[in-house]
Amino acid sequence: MPELPEVEALRDFLDEHLLGKEIAKVLPVAISVLKTYDPPLTALEGTEVTAVDRHGKFLDITTADGLHLVFHLARAGWLQWKDVLPSGVPRPGKGPLALRTALTGGDGFDLTEAGTTKRLAVHLVHDPAQVSGIARLGPDPLADGFGREDFAALLADERRQIKGALRDQSLIAGIGNAYSDEILHAARMSPYKLTSKLTGDEITGLYEAMRTTLTDAVRRSRGLAAGNLKSEKKSGLRVHGRTGQPCPVCGDTIREVSFHDSSLQYCPTCQTGGKPLADRRMSRLLK
Repeated sequence: MPELPEVEALRDFLDEHLLGKEIAKVLPVAISVLKTYDPPLTALEGTEVTAVDRHGKFLDITTADGLHLVFHLARAGWLQWKDVLPSGVPRPGKGPLALRTALTGGDGFDLTEAGTTKRLAVHLVHDPAQVSGIARLGPDPLADGFGREDFAALLADERRQIKGALRDQSLIAGIGNAYSDEILHAARMSPYKLTSKLTGDEITGLYEAMRTTLTDAVRRSRGLAAGNLKSEKKSGLRVHGRTGQPCPVCGDTIREVSFHDSSLQYCPTCQTGGKPLADRRMSRLLK
């Protein structure tokens, strides 16, 4: 799933390629992709793109008449830019194409989604706050005004494992499964650590690890073409998706805990005092 760094890089990319250009057509191909119907997508025809923004993992394309084309790529969605779009109207089928946005110059982008579980979501609204997923977002962890004390205040009333807290979009916007693993590894903290048990020093270390991990990932991704972002993300990860490989910090073997629809990766030496974590499917959690 694209997370904050990749979505921010896509925002930069689209800002460079869309700003000041005119939309010719927006064509939904998959029935499931469009979540709003008023205003219709035809309202975008002939309008100029004036801004591209990011809200957590959502991208927001604003036009001169105040409409916002908002989309969330979900787990298996992606954006493919094309300097020359195929001619003709795309037809619904079994392929990954979900929506096409064509510019009057002949270029544009496709939104695609792999797999059979269709969660990619597109909204056309007058205000991005009309999208429920945006309305409930917590603060952006890379916002200039988001400091250590703001982070501590968010965690003060939490009573759960830190891995789940970091992934909760209503608490902090933009962090998903991969970067929560990376942040916790950088902070040398167990994913099962309870937020209520965090000391002041641990909160400081976690905040600094979060900001550094995300900032470095954005820096690596910025300026890359949309098609190269996935490989950049994978190459930059230190523990997530690297089960069985040596930890780049201590050399211990990276371990995994599997869930029904996801998994987490961690280093026992760096994060859990050398003790492997129990698999939630088989036994109770280790503290």
